[in-house]
Amino acid sequence: MSGPDRQKLDWIAEQVAPSFQIDGLLAGSLPYGSGHINDTFAAYFQMNDGTVRRYIVQKINTGIFKNPGELMENVSGVTSFLKERILQNGGDPLRETLTVVPTREGGSYMTDAQGAAWRCYVFVEDTVTYQIVEKPEDFYTVARTFGQFQRLLADYPAHTLHETIPLFHDTPNRYRNFLHALEEDKLGRAAGVAGEIAFVKEREAFTHLLADLQRTGELPLRVTHNDTKLNNILIDKATGRGLCVIDLDTVMPGLALHDYGDSIRFGASTALEDEPDLDKVSMDLGLFELFTKGFLETAGQVFTDKEIELLPAGAKMMTLECGMRFLTDYLEGDTYFKIHREGHNLDRARTQFKLVGDMEKKWEQMQQIVQKYAGR
Repeated sequence: MSGPDRQKLDWIAEQVAPSFQIDGLLAGSLPYGSGHINDTFAAYFQMNDGTVRRYIVQKINTGIFKNPGELMENVSGVTSFLKERILQNGGDPLRETLTVVPTREGGSYMTDAQGAAWRCYVFVEDTVTYQIVEKPEDFYTVARTFGQFQRLLADYPAHTLHETIPLFHDTPNRYRNFLHALEEDKLGRAAGVAGEIAFVKEREAFTHLLADLQRTGELPLRVTHNDTKLNNILIDKATGRGLCVIDLDTVMPGLALHDYGDSIRFGASTALEDEPDLDKVSMDLGLFELFTKGFLETAGQVFTDKEIELLPAGAKMMTLECGMRFLTDYLEGDTYFKIHREGHNLDRARTQFKLVGDMEKKWEQMQQIVQKYAGR
């Protein structure tokens, strides 16, 4: 174990764990999970009855989430609302949503002597997460679980949520950032990516579609997760059922089309996000259909006709937006996304643009699939 991890474990024992309402003694803690944003640990407590229970203890990355109070207000509000809905449906709120462990003072997080923000969740036992789609059924399970998340939160007042990352899925703003990076061209890279630049510029009008419809009220503001990857679903080991949506840091007001679209972008691709061989990159219509089926089976009843009609546009928008972000970072000198080789962000941008192009070729089929499961 590295020195910094050892120091954090000691700090958890001395300063963090005693701050939360847990009736037991800390027996030990270990680094946990594969996340890249927050520092996550599994903490083992020996309870007063002799049993051992696990909790998740996390140090919130305040470099990215600059206001932990607002972030945890979002998380607490959404999880409390979910618990009520899950109980009404006869479910188990301790397993089907995250449980925030309050501090001794009743808060949702604590600030340690060094000014760092820490929170604690009840550990949801007997679950697994998938890092990749190993079989098509996995993608269907994830779709149903994210759809259930949307359905249960349909009545939540989304406008009361804080933007934990402002303008996160404001695609027109992402386009403006791209133009700014292109104008500055700090490293003189623009000349070598003329094709990619033209690809984005040709789709400028499209970047405004969803944002404009939201502003005019034609698309409703909803509670959105904004990181709808496969590994943010806990799967019940015994049943294989999607159980609980985790990683709620980017829960914000937004469009359901963003959540749906990002899942398609990430999960329905035939290649990794940074695949340099573009011949391997396409959108798998079978996976697109499976996700659409599962998502609409659980959430379709709460969506408007306009939302359902524009699901393909959500997939294309999130893919184009992600590609723009990768290309912008490449032009700016790879300052945001971590790279592991020369041109890494350019490879990432190219895979996204290849997916956008493939979606455009398959547009009519995508629309037919959506209508097949619309249930209208």
